[in-house]
Amino acid sequence: MESLSVALGSRSYPIHIGAGLVDQRALYAPHLRGSAAIVTNGIVAPLYLGRVRAALEASGARVAQVVVEDGEQAKGWPTLDRVIDALLAARLGRDALIVALGGGVIGDLAGFAAAVYQRGVAFIQVPTTLLAQVDSSVGGKTAINHARGKNLIGAFHQPAAVISDVATLDTLPDRELRAGLAEVIKHGVALDAALVVWLEQNIERLLARDRDALVYAVRRSCELKAAVVAEDEREAGMRALLNLGHTFGHAIEAATGFGPWLHGEAVAAGMVMAAELSRRAGMLAASDARRIEALIARAGLPTRAPKFAPERWRELIALDKKSAAGRVRFVLLEAVGRARLQAGIEDRLVDEAIAAAVQ
Repeated sequence: MESLSVALGSRSYPIHIGAGLVDQRALYAPHLRGSAAIVTNGIVAPLYLGRVRAALEASGARVAQVVVEDGEQAKGWPTLDRVIDALLAARLGRDALIVALGGGVIGDLAGFAAAVYQRGVAFIQVPTTLLAQVDSSVGGKTAINHARGKNLIGAFHQPAAVISDVATLDTLPDRELRAGLAEVIKHGVALDAALVVWLEQNIERLLARDRDALVYAVRRSCELKAAVVAEDEREAGMRALLNLGHTFGHAIEAATGFGPWLHGEAVAAGMVMAAELSRRAGMLAASDARRIEALIARAGLPTRAPKFAPERWRELIALDKKSAAGRVRFVLLEAVGRARLQAGIEDRLVDEAIAAAVQ
């Protein structure tokens, strides 16, 4: 097992990475104060719920559980209400620990439930998808969706720990694995050119689920994100760079109804669009834009977005959470490994970049 820390003073927490961690009692015990609730979905529950529950009970915890539907549709008010109702029915108090067992949807949903239940209770992330292990489980961003956009209702609520068991990736469908690779690529393209080189050399190993390659990808992604979160926890500046591809990606997810496109797939196509916009704005060399697109394609991810009306694109982009003073701020690229937040991009360039990168 390898461990690193997200440095947030008294709210610092560990990220544990390795194989066979989901049922290691010692990783849960320091955070238990009597009762716990596991939030998971119908896909993950048959695989890992029993093991996590046994680890919690072996530490003396009284354990409740709630199993929700799989997929992005779970990130809404009805499912959140169901989770809260289960916590109340189990008579869990403010000393309860919520365990988010699943992918990014479960982490966001259970984390937001923890943030608002009785004004905030502790929670642990136990991510079982690559996307969640390399990105969404770290940093404390929790949310549910609104019909008008993704993650528009949420809170910053840091976990007490993250337990990333790479052995859970053995049961991950290929499409979900590729979606997770989109976030690994994002970390490199936005922040670390050396990671991009490593990915170009090792993408086939990752697709083949080579255990050592997966551990490296998870650890390096977490190192990069932990450093950014420690510097800018609430996304006032630098942390926004981790949203490369997300302005366009969230628009794709919202326009297609939160489900047909996996988050990582939408981010992948969004990165191609962001690179194209960077090129048209005179910031990024055309060769770098082609290099980014080529790596995304090698990962088996989409490089073209669905086509919908230009006014719909503009409507959804305007809802982006990086907007300030009514102006959309895009995460754009100066080079591979060097992103920046940029306002004042001409609408004409945005429209042209979208048109060049749709199906």
